[in-house]
Amino acid sequence: QVQLVESGGGLVQAGGSLRLSCTASGRTVSAYDMGWFRQAPGKEREFVAAIRWFGGSTYYADSVKGRFTISRDNAKNTLYLQMNSLKPEDTAVYYCAARRGRVGVTSTTESYDYWGQGTQVTVSS
Repeated sequence: QVQLVESGGGLVQAGGSLRLSCTASGRTVSAYDMGWFRQAPGKEREFVAAIRWFGGSTYYADSVKGRFTISRDNAKNTLYLQMNSLKPEDTAVYYCAARRGRVGVTSTTESYDYWGQGTQVTVSS
């Protein structure tokens, strides 16, 4: 069993920065691939970034490349998303997700087994 809790969301001006955190409970969490997704009002949930357990490879949606950085601290069972140069279109509820480390695509909601409850990020223009 894995439980995920997001934190760090809030209101920020365009061009500013936020760092989201996702704390995980349950043993063997360090052996999981993890990712961030977001969902804006009236839109479908979309992929933001992911990091694999094996090799630590990272993946980003084109819309956030060069601005967001995903990382993890396995000793603290914590996933991070550093968000810089924020834009109004980044406004959404951000969710962290986890799955047992394996090969295959990391950018679809269907490929993850566990989800947090989300944290709101609002970017003002």
